[in-house]
Amino acid sequence: MKITDIYWRAIAMLAPERSVALLLTAASMALACVQLAEPVLFGWVVDALSNKKSALDLIGLWAALGFLGILAGVIVAIYADRLAHRRRLAAMADAFERAIALPLGFHAERGSGAVTNTILRGTNELFWVWLGVMREQMTAIVGVLLLIPTAISVDARMTAILALLAIAYTFLNLYVVGRTRADQTNVETYHSEVTGRVVDVLGNVTVVQSYTRLAAESQALKAVMGNLLAAQYPVLTWWGILTILQRAAATIAMVAIFAIGALLAARGELSVGEIVSFVAFANLLIGKLDQISGFFVRVQQAAPALDKYFELVDEQPAIADRPGALELANVKGEVAYQDVSFHFPGTSQGVEHLDFRAASGETIALVGPTGSGKSTTMAILQRLRAPDAGRITVDGQDIADCTQQSLRANVGVVFQDAGLFNRSIGDNIRIGRPDATDAEVERAARLAEAHDFILRKPNGYGFLIGERGAALSGGERQRIALARAILKDAPILILDEATSALDAETEARIKRALDALRKGRTTFIIAHRLSTVADAHQILVLDQGRIIERGTFSELSEAGGLFARMIAQGGFTAPRTAQQEPISDLNTDDRPD
Repeated sequence: MKITDIYWRAIAMLAPERSVALLLTAASMALACVQLAEPVLFGWVVDALSNKKSALDLIGLWAALGFLGILAGVIVAIYADRLAHRRRLAAMADAFERAIALPLGFHAERGSGAVTNTILRGTNELFWVWLGVMREQMTAIVGVLLLIPTAISVDARMTAILALLAIAYTFLNLYVVGRTRADQTNVETYHSEVTGRVVDVLGNVTVVQSYTRLAAESQALKAVMGNLLAAQYPVLTWWGILTILQRAAATIAMVAIFAIGALLAARGELSVGEIVSFVAFANLLIGKLDQISGFFVRVQQAAPALDKYFELVDEQPAIADRPGALELANVKGEVAYQDVSFHFPGTSQGVEHLDFRAASGETIALVGPTGSGKSTTMAILQRLRAPDAGRITVDGQDIADCTQQSLRANVGVVFQDAGLFNRSIGDNIRIGRPDATDAEVERAARLAEAHDFILRKPNGYGFLIGERGAALSGGERQRIALARAILKDAPILILDEATSALDAETEARIKRALDALRKGRTTFIIAHRLSTVADAHQILVLDQGRIIERGTFSELSEAGGLFARMIAQGGFTAPRTAQQEPISDLNTDDRPD
């Protein structure tokens, strides 16, 4: 995107507060007019005093204009900052809403660190663009545009010097921008890499410490920072050269004004007051050009970050609700896959020709080797992935014709990775039902065998669990996730090895709770244990994205196919006894599970 396009798009984002922007524009124009009038009045006062005439009227007018300038300046100072802060937060919220609605593939490709960097740096640069425009740039641009005709009205010959100075500033800025645009883009890429690496390492700090990676990760980050500085230095050098050349041009212009002014004054063609006015014009023009140039540099440096920000907010979700999409309501839970196929972009991986039906209240188990397509199959049901062919219906209604919101509201999910937020235990349980009462939250926690350990935590249900539940053990995290699904009370339930992080005794108790929860609900289980598939109404065996076997546990055990071989080869974990301790429950901090 061109810098001019980036600039005007940023300005267009002020439209929701048009009235405040217009007030600031009017105040800036008034301030510019006052600043332009001062050199003229200064010259008139000097001429009046030189001719021994009274200058009180001129001084009174000057004071009145000065008061107007102060009033305009106060308006700009107060409202510009508030406007920029409000719009920055609005832009951040907009980017956040769009980012979390984008497909999983987008986030897998970009990474949370890069997306976070794009949002934060983009909105920060927008803030400074808006603040710069409202505080200084409108006044500076209006001032420069009005200064030349005002100066011409005093003396056209002297004005030519000012015009040449403005042209020199413009040319130098455009030249340096052309030399640094590509380098500045590289700088932004390294900024994103630094943020991404920091977020990645902090999110895996347990692994870093366990594998003694502290020094290695620190060195790796410093190496990226070194690349950032190496890319930044040439840009900074060019902007330093620009500043020197602009100072030289300003000095030459000022000397020329004094020299030519003195010559014209000696001929009687220019008064002392007019020379003084032009000196003031030159100082004013230099100041305004410096402001415009500095702002131009800032926009140039911000352009890559803003470009990435606009690219993010323009990104379209791969899956969008169709016009007139229906609300899925009063769901009974009958689910049918009809010749469904899906492939990840640019690969042959995915699922092919899935065809099965789950009656309301049935339990369907999906088993198969790692990478066989089990999780992908369930992602398509939630419309986290869109099928390339075929369709899925819920109660006979094609889910592609339903709103994603209403579909997902009828699906409860317990992931193998619990997926907890850095919030209180109560807030995490309420994710699916924010309006749930404390009593309902407690009931769900009791059913998930979580209530007792929650009460042992400081502040109970108000206990902050840390990033991704870091303050909880693996089993505790899983039980919070189970409580969340129980509270949501959805007619369709997906369990992705929901009891994998529990000890045998707790698993047995929760299994009873899940059995009760599954009654009247259509349940899909992504399973790795015999105990979780034995009582399924139907087991689907997937391999390389296809259903190669289907039937009950007893039917498949005796069929001699992949399912039977997986059992024979230990492809399923046998139910644990109460004496066995799962590896996932070994906690170095001795937290109770």
